[in-house]
Amino acid sequence: MLSEKIKQNLKNIISKYEKKESAIISILHEIQKEKNYIEDSDISELAKLTELPYSKIKAVLTFYTMFNSKKVGKYHIQICRNISCHMAGAKKIEKYISEKLGIREGEVTKDLLFSYSTVECLGSCGTAPVIMINETYYENVDEKKIDEIIEKLKVAK
Repeated sequence: MLSEKIKQNLKNIISKYEKKESAIISILHEIQKEKNYIEDSDISELAKLTELPYSKIKAVLTFYTMFNSKKVGKYHIQICRNISCHMAGAKKIEKYISEKLGIREGEVTKDLLFSYSTVECLGSCGTAPVIMINETYYENVDEKKIDEIIEKLKVAK
């Protein structure tokens, strides 16, 4: 269910674009910023409010890996798996994160703080391996750096 804040911001967001369709990504960002994920009921409500087809909004949501269509942890870790990151040890990083957090890809820790997924590219090949946690990039990561980041986030919760 969309919050009143999102509903109020809809007109403002849409007014910045020539066509309503062009506002879909910005609107989805707003929903995800507030809820951490976007569920089907949000898409249905958004379709009614914007008078855009459900299928068009769903297509955008499912095309971009930056949008979460199911619940994720407060800190969602995205692990780049492109060729540069793979060659620099991304698979080892994924295994380490999985073991450290005690979850598999797509799962959420019991304290609801962490989840992770692999993504095709984070666009930072020169600093591989790279992870992104929410909106923050962490480059040249290794096990020690992962430990530091996770402990820092646990304290900040």
